[in-house]
Amino acid sequence: MVASRLARRGRNQTKMINSSVADTKTGQTNYKDTLQLPQTTFPMRGDLVKNEPGRLEKWEKSSLYQRIAEKRKAESAPQFTLHDGPPFANGDVHMGTALNKILKDLVLKSKSMSGHYTPYVPGWDCHGLPIEFKVVKESRSLNPVEIRKKSEELARKFIDIQRTSFRRLGVFGDWENPYLTLAHGYEADIVRTFATFIEKGLVYQSKKPVYWSYGAQTALAEAEVEYQDKTSPAIFVKFPIVEGPLAGDASLVIWTTTPWTLPANVGIALHPDFDYVIGTFKHEEGRSESLVVAEGRLEAFAESTGFQLEGEPSEKLKGSDLLGAAAQHPFLDRKSKVVNGQLVTLEAGTGAVHIAPGHGQEDYIVGMEYGLEVLSPVDDDGNFTDECGVDGLAGTLVFDANGPIIKLLAESGHLLGKENHFHSYPHCWRSKTPIIFRAVEQFFIRIEDLRERALEEIDRVTWMPHWGRNRIHGTVEARPDWCISRQRTWGVPLPVFFNPNGESIIDPDVARQVADLFEEHGTNLWFEKDDDWWNDALNLPQGSTRCRDTLDVWIDSGCSHVAVLDRHPELEAPCDLYLEATDQHRGWFQSSLLISTVVRDTAPYKNVLTHGFVVDVDKKKLSKSEAKKAGKPIDAAYFYGKYGADIVRLWCAGVDWEQEVPFGEELFKQTTETYRRFRNTLRILLGNINGFDFEKDKVAPADMPLLDRWILERLNKVIADCTAAYDRYEFRKVFDTLNQFCAVDVSAIYVDLTKDRMYCDALDSPRRLSTQTAMHLVFEGLCKLLAPILAYTADEAWEHAGHEPGDIHLERFPEPDPDFKSTEAIDRISKLQEYRNVVQQEIERARQAKEIGSNNEAAVALALPEGSEQPLDLAESKENLLEFFMVSSLNVEPGDAVKAEVTPSTEPKCPRCWRHLPLAPGRDICARCAEVVG
Repeated sequence: MVASRLARRGRNQTKMINSSVADTKTGQTNYKDTLQLPQTTFPMRGDLVKNEPGRLEKWEKSSLYQRIAEKRKAESAPQFTLHDGPPFANGDVHMGTALNKILKDLVLKSKSMSGHYTPYVPGWDCHGLPIEFKVVKESRSLNPVEIRKKSEELARKFIDIQRTSFRRLGVFGDWENPYLTLAHGYEADIVRTFATFIEKGLVYQSKKPVYWSYGAQTALAEAEVEYQDKTSPAIFVKFPIVEGPLAGDASLVIWTTTPWTLPANVGIALHPDFDYVIGTFKHEEGRSESLVVAEGRLEAFAESTGFQLEGEPSEKLKGSDLLGAAAQHPFLDRKSKVVNGQLVTLEAGTGAVHIAPGHGQEDYIVGMEYGLEVLSPVDDDGNFTDECGVDGLAGTLVFDANGPIIKLLAESGHLLGKENHFHSYPHCWRSKTPIIFRAVEQFFIRIEDLRERALEEIDRVTWMPHWGRNRIHGTVEARPDWCISRQRTWGVPLPVFFNPNGESIIDPDVARQVADLFEEHGTNLWFEKDDDWWNDALNLPQGSTRCRDTLDVWIDSGCSHVAVLDRHPELEAPCDLYLEATDQHRGWFQSSLLISTVVRDTAPYKNVLTHGFVVDVDKKKLSKSEAKKAGKPIDAAYFYGKYGADIVRLWCAGVDWEQEVPFGEELFKQTTETYRRFRNTLRILLGNINGFDFEKDKVAPADMPLLDRWILERLNKVIADCTAAYDRYEFRKVFDTLNQFCAVDVSAIYVDLTKDRMYCDALDSPRRLSTQTAMHLVFEGLCKLLAPILAYTADEAWEHAGHEPGDIHLERFPEPDPDFKSTEAIDRISKLQEYRNVVQQEIERARQAKEIGSNNEAAVALALPEGSEQPLDLAESKENLLEFFMVSSLNVEPGDAVKAEVTPSTEPKCPRCWRHLPLAPGRDICARCAEVVG
């Protein structure tokens, strides 16, 4: 409340002084021209949308990024390397990408200004499904070479669009020489890295279940899968036991939410330690069945199906007792083997899990343990093949087959119950279709052989926030082998061949030869030349054929520490920092870690910072299409085109990046208000130091009045807090600290309380020069501390202070001044503020009672308990006290408590300074003003 009152009083004081200048026209003498009012060419309105592009042009013409780098190298500055995670080159820059790039820029600008050499090579991820999907959708019947050419054209188009946006946002970097995953050298390094995996025995071919997108007709990486809510039919199915204990006497009951996978069923898993009840189960409609159900699921089973255990169980067995038994498949001439597995839980179902190794990772693991067949009667389009064995299902989309299969089970008497199950189900991130777990011949990297080393490296990295460690540790710990083959065209070819017998040739030397050809000619060569050409070029057996798959794009980006950090002499590996959104714990952070563990036996990064997703104010994550439908702009160009890049940067600095980050029009309007406060603070400081020569006119710390020492002690604290916060990437703390300092300390208190001396004292007044000295230091400190955030505005203000465009970014952060390391002035002013608040309350009462019109009319008697006068004594002069309390007179009296009494001043009003003071002999103005005017 005190701060808000002071801010209001500051605005009123400005109005009073301006009106006093006007009022003097009605008097005998016009004193307007004798006042030292602030003057600056720095405009009140930023006009950012109009002016920022011109400043950006000046930066680029002067090669500002290169100048900063050269200066830091000349200073022998320690290096700090942030490795850019490549955005995907398939669309405009949305606010999530803008947040990511600006956070990186805040890191690099602050590190540079703290004295580091910070080379930054931006990059783009150029291959992959989204680009190919868009090209094929727009142009049908293209051959692979045509698809690749159009895909590259599309990628390069969006690289230019995104690069323009990033530069416009004030992000510094080597924009003329970015890294691109489609560059020949980069593609060659991907294949050479793959050769290292082969050399270490980590690559193999197998028929295993993978995430399969029938919408995109390709296998997917885990990071390409998104989860959506889905309602599925959940059914209870009986499998009559035909071999082993209970053969011919009972049926096992399974529960599944994917009825379409039943044609691939080859087993039933029971938990070895669970108790299973065998008994007669009677349905409420009269039907009886002899069934085996886990004891812990009896009540839930009865509630879901209507089948209630009748009387006491006829027998109880452990799951291990039924190991090796067999049950009859409900609609195929096939037996299902009973196995044991830890995947069985009592959270849902019956305690018996239907096993289809061709349609699930856990099923596959159990199946391999017990030698079960891997069946997957589904084609690339997600339709059943004849192998499913069910008449009429071939050619049917598997999800559409749920109904016919349930009908078949009901007609044969094997269906015991049916319900709707609402759950989260994986979908393809591009086609938005549900995922099929489908076993196909694919190539894999053996994760088990490098898991332990990767987990060790995770614990050597600093994760910010700290929970990032647990997230990536958990995903790596549980990760299955890495499926690296993709049935795509736009990507780096998988450098594998098949001999005339169809056996795969997985050879590191062959891969390296391919890489050399790719470096010279590019990966289009793989598609432009036929098999005979490749066999001759690589000395392979005639009749060999190329693999038609491409490598998983996470191999592409995961190799960036090899293709970028190792290739650029100005960069270092391992680098200091990776910085991306939370989804990259299972994406780029993880792929980079696994690849680096193989090729360099260490993590590629020392620190990893993870930020939250950008969401709307309702905390809902919006895709571009959803945002468009909702009428909520999400493109960064909309916001910097309407508000200016510095407003977007200020918003980024003010958010809590550890959490989800809300954005929207209202938030940007609020940010604009904060921006105006920063700008006006810089403007008033510039106006007050106009014409001041710091080196010539500065006042020594020992000669400064209390209020000036106070603001510089406060500046010292702000500098220490902000530089420490920058070092910890706590940009929000920098934002809050500077905002508070500008709004309260500088504007509401310091500028307000020193207006009289700045406007009315003589130009060479020691007190005025002292204040200008302090304001000069505050201006420089603020400009430098704001520069990483308000990249354009801080530089504009710096230029108006007499420097060249861009020069602020060549500067170093200010350091705390040892002359102001104590808090002596802060402590004294704090106590004076307590007294001032008491005085002000009484002045406000007098104003309400219309006894006085303003502070300047107040004569104050201040009662203080014994020993409380010290802060007043240390204020050094009565004049400074009157200025601090903004009153015409102040008398201090002894009392029992701090108390103020206000009466109207009996002194006349000086028409120049508007203070009620004794007039100079024979003059109509006060003695101070008379001395100044002469």
